[in-house]
Amino acid sequence: MYSLSPAINTFADAKVLVIGDIILDRFTYGKIERISPEASVPIFEIIRQEEMLGGAGNVAANLRALSCRVNCVGLIGNDAEGSSLAKLLKGSGVQSHLIKPDHFHTIVKNRLIAGDNHIFRVDREGPAPDFSANLPVFLRSFRRLAKQADIVLLSDYGKGLLTADNTPQLIEICHELGKRIIVDPKGNDYNKYRGATLVKPNLKEFAEVTGETPFDPGAPDFHERIRDAALKLIDRYHFGNLLITLGEEGMALVSAEEPTHVQRIPARTGDVFAVSGAGDTCLATLGAALACDVPLPQAMYLANLASGISVGKVGTATVSADELRDALEENNPGSICSRSPERKIMSLPQAEKFLAELRGKGKIIGFTNGVFDCCHMGHLLFLLEAGKTCDVLVVAVNSDASVKRLKGEERPLQDEATRSLLLASLEYVSCVVVFEEDTPLEVVKALRPDVLVKGGYTIDCWPEAQYARQYGAKIVALERVGNYSTTNMINKIK
Repeated sequence: MYSLSPAINTFADAKVLVIGDIILDRFTYGKIERISPEASVPIFEIIRQEEMLGGAGNVAANLRALSCRVNCVGLIGNDAEGSSLAKLLKGSGVQSHLIKPDHFHTIVKNRLIAGDNHIFRVDREGPAPDFSANLPVFLRSFRRLAKQADIVLLSDYGKGLLTADNTPQLIEICHELGKRIIVDPKGNDYNKYRGATLVKPNLKEFAEVTGETPFDPGAPDFHERIRDAALKLIDRYHFGNLLITLGEEGMALVSAEEPTHVQRIPARTGDVFAVSGAGDTCLATLGAALACDVPLPQAMYLANLASGISVGKVGTATVSADELRDALEENNPGSICSRSPERKIMSLPQAEKFLAELRGKGKIIGFTNGVFDCCHMGHLLFLLEAGKTCDVLVVAVNSDASVKRLKGEERPLQDEATRSLLLASLEYVSCVVVFEEDTPLEVVKALRPDVLVKGGYTIDCWPEAQYARQYGAKIVALERVGNYSTTNMINKIK
């Protein structure tokens, strides 16, 4: 069966370009045991300090932890903190391309932590840099790096690198090169991200940019409100997708290809020590998965899972490929196919509910259909190959009335209950649905599988595949195996 674990193995082949604001995250740990005699303020006694990559640097570090090959473009100052950032990037295995504008100070965020309590944060940043004189060189360098990449990630912290002038030029270069571009945005000027493949605001940022009142993920109209607001942004700025992160409520995806549908997955629950950098982990994992052609709903699931691991760590933390695999196994105990055959036979509404739960766990849904009157070796080999394309294989079976219309009054030889039970008894079949129509088009419309598999047909004779291709499903046409045929079997018996 297809699994996301092998997909994680392919991350080592992914080439990712990260461009954005690089920040030095400094964590100063200490204790507070007395009040200052000079003023009524606590005295913070420093015990130790740690420095980590933040902002776009943390995105790059997370990608390296996932085994990706990474180039990172950003700004640093010609100062001690800039040298620290350069060393941290080199130490993490990131190929860095650092710009040092005149009079630019490296951005530092210093968090003071006493025990388990985050006391306050001290930031250092200067005015936004002016590197307009170097813009042609900067754009040529970006084009060269983007050409080598499988995907481009923009990590915008609003610190001066990704401006309203140069960001559209970066996106235009990506379009010319046929590269997907994923944006973690900042501020309310989404015009500069026009044409991005996917934009990933959090819920607060999303409400601000849309001008809407705050969204409540628990409200009955949440999906309707977030869909309508997202579609306005998608239409205005020609985005491919909007992925809204919901914190402890998970994520919600609205796509230009599926404008009536909101894909929602819950957050991974667990202890929360710090949220610093969780958005960077999410962006990195999403980019790694999409670079390896993992379908967007499953990439979204992996990103959500990685974010849950990240917030369970102290400081600006990375998530490794091994940690992601372990979490994947923990979240998916047991086998879907361990259900009894009788429980695998479902009505269409039951199948919709069953598959919605599995999608929330990142499962890839496969689909095929047929009469399956006398199950023979051809059927078994076909279903075995179909099962390899997905995590969950759904088989739609023609009803008795449908078979008679298609094949004549003498068929089927076995009734729909028998045919369904035989199919449901196969280990690699997860769900069986009987349909009354001549084609399973209405079943496909209801279930929206990720992969459609059929043997011996071209797509022009396959209406459900033509429909599924419109919303982005993968279409797999398998060759017929041998000369197996139910009709031949009947003739031989006669």
